[in-house]
Amino acid sequence: MKRFCCFLLLLSAAHLFAQTKVKVAETPPMGWNSYNCFGSAVHEDEVRANADYMAKNLKQHGWQYIVVDFLWSYDNPPGSNIGNPFQKNLQDGSFVPWLTMDKYGRLLPQPNKFPSAFSGKGFKALADYVHSKGLKFGIHVMRGIPRQAVWAKSPVLGAPGITADMIADTASKCPWMNHMYGLNMSKPGAQAYLNSILNLYASWGVDFIKVDDLSRPYSVAEVEGYKKAIDQCGRPIVFSLSPGETPVAQSAHVQQHGNMWRMADDFWDNWKEVTHMFEYAKRWEGKGGPGHWPDCDMLQIGKLSKRGPVGKERYSRFTEDELYTHMSFWCLYKSPLMIGGNMPENRDIELKLFTNDEVLAVNQHGENPKQLYNKDGAMVWYSHIPGSKNLYVGIFNTGDESKNISLNFSDLGLNSKIAVRDLWKKQDAGTFTNNYQQQINKHGAALLMLTVK
Repeated sequence: MKRFCCFLLLLSAAHLFAQTKVKVAETPPMGWNSYNCFGSAVHEDEVRANADYMAKNLKQHGWQYIVVDFLWSYDNPPGSNIGNPFQKNLQDGSFVPWLTMDKYGRLLPQPNKFPSAFSGKGFKALADYVHSKGLKFGIHVMRGIPRQAVWAKSPVLGAPGITADMIADTASKCPWMNHMYGLNMSKPGAQAYLNSILNLYASWGVDFIKVDDLSRPYSVAEVEGYKKAIDQCGRPIVFSLSPGETPVAQSAHVQQHGNMWRMADDFWDNWKEVTHMFEYAKRWEGKGGPGHWPDCDMLQIGKLSKRGPVGKERYSRFTEDELYTHMSFWCLYKSPLMIGGNMPENRDIELKLFTNDEVLAVNQHGENPKQLYNKDGAMVWYSHIPGSKNLYVGIFNTGDESKNISLNFSDLGLNSKIAVRDLWKKQDAGTFTNNYQQQINKHGAALLMLTVK
């Protein structure tokens, strides 16, 4: 009888976890990622400093994820900004640089960069610190299995008699980094390997995993493998797919298995990339919703490239108008919001962009963003405010001169008097009939709330 009761309790716990999984990323995740400011060379004290900053200044506005990106298993020497060290083979076939790895072929954080990971402790202490601030912790990983694990014939945990060389697809390689092979998911033990790494991450307290190199080409079997591994690990974990141009033809599949996915290659701080992102967003229009979000990539706002990976250390090259356009569109489109700059170096402008609750509500609560038009250097997008006929509307000047842009209410299906509120200014602009006009600087934007009177 006692065993039967325990069995029922386990079933109940499994059912409860299944319900919890449904709620992952119900709104677009909001957080910080280390890549744009530190490349592969972020250190534990810097991660903690960003967590401290978020907890003090941004948590109350909905920001919650702290994500360690890229090559945390590699030992960047002090002051190094090497973003992508290719491995080389020694005479016996072993690899240099050798990435920090356990006996089961699972990469571990490098203790020179992450001292609390010493003696194989992993990210547990760092995750605990982030959690102690009321935040959530995430990591980046490369798709597949380390080539050094294949050379070492590392045993696969949970698959007796299976070693890494038996499950690797040695023809499946990342074109820009040579540390990993893809997994042949049809091989016995391949799913066990993914299960073993997700179980490890869950034991550390990971809440978010960004899996890189899943889109060249889109790897259906591996995407499904990671999703299965997350589902069995016993912890709700956001699954982010990156990088590259996820094929729109795979929209149904990625919606089913991923919580967020990159629409394009890495986004950086120049205006042409903003206009290209508008095009990607239009292709993915209507594909986002609770639990699954097309991702415009990280917010190029704040202090960037302190140790690479692109260009010299700088504050974002966007003009102030471009910064507001950048933030306005990411919010209106309901992209995940991941801050790319080093937050302790934020200025007043960054704080204004990240702490306007009326603007952030557009990202978290708007529904079904759509483009109204994009012509002659003017673009309008809108989304619905739940439970009402009211709308969020973004007016964007994509041209190179200031212009007066007119918004006709009938084009939005509105035929009565409309109260217009400027969300960035946190001011009511007045009540209007038929249309609303506003002068917009070049590359600038206005983010509005339209209320039916």
